Amino acid sequence: MSCVERVRRASAVEFMIGLMSIHDLIEVIEIEESCGLSLWGWDSYHAELSRPESITLVARSYMARFRDEGAIEGFIVARLNADELHINNIGVRERARRKGIGGALLEAALHNGRRLGAQTAILEARAGNMAAQALYRRYGFGVCGRRRNYYRRPAEDALIMKAELRVAK
Repeated sequence: MSCVERVRRASAVEFMIGLMSIHDLIEVIEIEESCGLSLWGWDSYHAELSRPESITLVARSYMARFRDEGAIEGFIVARLNADELHINNIGVRERARRKGIGGALLEAALHNGRRLGAQTAILEARAGNMAAQALYRRYGFGVCGRRRNYYRRPAEDALIMKAELRVAK
């Protein structure tokens, strides 16, 4: 899978998108917990790493080795089911938000999904998470449904968002 890319942003944040490994899971879970995502936990992420239909990516900071901080700035987990890519979880550390990392992760997952034959992508977003919805809209997602009380802690509806994908050649 050719999903590794180097990204440099105007904000001077430099990161690389690459495959998630078992060694990344502690930081992935830290990010998951800090973002208010539905908690999957170590076992679920570990299982995704061994599924051939899963796309598990992380954004690694180049500067983390010079700071006393974690190297993983964000992650995305998606799974291909027939010709549909389901974006399960995406999270970015608070300190790294609004720097292009979420978009780069989403773009890499969509690119790999297209390459593997996905024709559509689907995800759930918290109804009150306007920043996430704006990000998804930039990548062609539109609201196609609602799941009542889908999220817990706090209880909130999920908007089902879907995007049509053109298969990469």
